[in-house]
Amino acid sequence: MKVAILSPITWRTPPRQYGPWEQVASIITEGLVKRGVEVTLFATGDSITSGHLESVCKVPLGDDQPLDPKVWECLHISHLMEKANEFDIIHNHFDFLPLTYSALIHTPMLTTIHGFSSPQILPVYKKYNKNNAYISISKSDRHEDLTYLDTIYHGLKPEDLPFVNEKEGYLLYFGRIHPDKGTHLAIEIAMDAGLPLKIAGLIQDQNYFQTYVKPFVDGGRVDYLGNVNPVARNKLLGRARALLHPICFDEPFGLSVVEGMMCGTPVIAFERGSMAEIIVDGRTGFLVSDVRTAVLAVEKLKEIDPQECHNHACDKFSQDKMIEAYMRSYTQVLS
Repeated sequence: MKVAILSPITWRTPPRQYGPWEQVASIITEGLVKRGVEVTLFATGDSITSGHLESVCKVPLGDDQPLDPKVWECLHISHLMEKANEFDIIHNHFDFLPLTYSALIHTPMLTTIHGFSSPQILPVYKKYNKNNAYISISKSDRHEDLTYLDTIYHGLKPEDLPFVNEKEGYLLYFGRIHPDKGTHLAIEIAMDAGLPLKIAGLIQDQNYFQTYVKPFVDGGRVDYLGNVNPVARNKLLGRARALLHPICFDEPFGLSVVEGMMCGTPVIAFERGSMAEIIVDGRTGFLVSDVRTAVLAVEKLKEIDPQECHNHACDKFSQDKMIEAYMRSYTQVLS
């Protein structure tokens, strides 16, 4: 089987720091190669893969490059489509735009829908639903107007996220600095709980950071550590008393939640989107409704066994489980 993986080009695949779509595309690529599948990864020129790499954009668009994103995204996608007949199946991780080529090529396409950035992109998904296979990343993120081949949860490699049993006395916010992700609410929860908060993540909304986050950063009660790499991520996640995830939107999945649990760290999350599918309430963390109930959950963290967090994440969200599911989906599409 010859598989083409189409990754975004905002960040390197795998990403040096932030880049969840690129991270998943990389994990799938490497998992398929380990199983003997012939894989070509279409990504930025600095990407790293054990498969074959194809690129037209040499550097990630997110690295403050003087490149027009629309131009290079179009060149990136068309580069694959012009080679489509070389593959048995195309696995699209680049949202809706590649779908507009799908009726012009003979190679079947499977699209992992990583979320809907806006209702305005739905007409594309609806138009090409009949001749494409869609994968949702959680049951909660399925749109009622679309049909899906399967729901496949993201999987991670346990060896990349070492288990830590002994915790330190801080809470952690790990994710994009954006109103949707509730960084300001994590600060409020930590302050009300009387525990220091460490914040790590990409600043995606500078005005929000300056207004609602930076005024509280003092290097003691609240510490902002920047957009960290995987080594720093593992240290922060593994030693945290809990990961705070007070989201203000219906999150399609939440890789950081699984990363935290795989490291043995419980997660306190607002019960929105996919959170009830990922966290086992009272066993691997707590599903809460607001700041007050989150603070009460902090007081109950001793009830959570780090080993159970780790076991749950490894059982339900491993690379192997994800690859098995995608292999079944490829077979369905090709048959």
